Amino acid sequence: MSATRSGPLTGVRVLEMAALGPVPFAAMMLADLGADVVLVDRTRDARASDDPALDVTKRGRRSIGLDLKDPRGREVLLDLVRSADVLLEGNRPGVMERLGLGPDECLAARPQLVYGRATGWGQEGPWAQDAAHDINFMAVSGVLHAIGRPGERPVPPLNMLGDYGGGGMLLAFGVVSAVLEARTSGRGQVVDAAILDGLAAMSALELAMQARGLQSEERGANLLDTGAPFYDVYECADGRYLSVGAIEPKFYARLCELTGFEQDLPAEEVRPQLDKTSWPDRKRAWEKLFASRSRADWCALLEHEDACVAPVLSWREAFEHPHNVARSTFVSPGGVPQGAPAPRFSRTPGAISRPACAPGEHTTEILEELGKDSESIAELQRLGIVGGRA
Repeated sequence: MSATRSGPLTGVRVLEMAALGPVPFAAMMLADLGADVVLVDRTRDARASDDPALDVTKRGRRSIGLDLKDPRGREVLLDLVRSADVLLEGNRPGVMERLGLGPDECLAARPQLVYGRATGWGQEGPWAQDAAHDINFMAVSGVLHAIGRPGERPVPPLNMLGDYGGGGMLLAFGVVSAVLEARTSGRGQVVDAAILDGLAAMSALELAMQARGLQSEERGANLLDTGAPFYDVYECADGRYLSVGAIEPKFYARLCELTGFEQDLPAEEVRPQLDKTSWPDRKRAWEKLFASRSRADWCALLEHEDACVAPVLSWREAFEHPHNVARSTFVSPGGVPQGAPAPRFSRTPGAISRPACAPGEHTTEILEELGKDSESIAELQRLGIVGGRA
């Protein structure tokens, strides 16, 4: 039985081809906001017995196991396409075409279909077929070069910036935009969501600052890359850390006032906040000051003050932080901590409609919705065209 759904995308039907990285994250976001997402898993995965409960990126959807190399499996997928609004796939360019399930075939079956394609390099270009991961796309975008401290090697920001930010969120935004257009025009289209393109788009502020001469390509020497002493992470006496982001003059002044930083210096010796020549010395002075007290002491002094300071929390600490608890920022369905659906809507809130699914878990249910009887389903299962609970 289908779960009760809520959210602004209720009524939107999505097919998700099994993939890694941006596609499952985009599908999770769409499912959280009410879309009915069917995950098309491989039949060999549908035979697996692993417990899927901990794979929260698969929450909120149903799964069918299909052998898409068999013509009868491809026809089942095209049957699903005929009632879908969106198809998401994350294969290398040309894979879906070789299966006979590319945009031409799927749009012929469903002219209004939005065909969302997520890759790292994009659908064309000299590197389009090259194997790579999140870290590689960040490297070629220029973003990875900018993250890290001076004189040290760049630091990858987990997979959040590329796979999820420049990839999954860009894909979700793109397909929702195309669905809106299709409902007006009656015509679908292909959405080419490349992680590289997303990272370039997300670089807007940094590139604008470079164009205005406010930022150099030197790592760790700029306003937002730990070059500025008022935008960095500092270790406290107990080995824990504080984040400081006092960029605006009024916030910086309040931070200095509360901590006593440079308050005993004659006015003529205090350098302007944005005087880069003073940054290295001020960085060392801040390091010494913050190392003199525990993180808890600093939080007690600076919490709820307009000084832009917050503790650097571990995952477990973040789950328990009063603000996150008050907003239910993290939830624990089935005892598995995870982020709640976002963003939030005043009238049509999203929800986690069902837990993460096992490959092929809903095969029978989905085939029945296509009008197939029990004998047909049993035959497809016997031939290995479908997998899972058929």
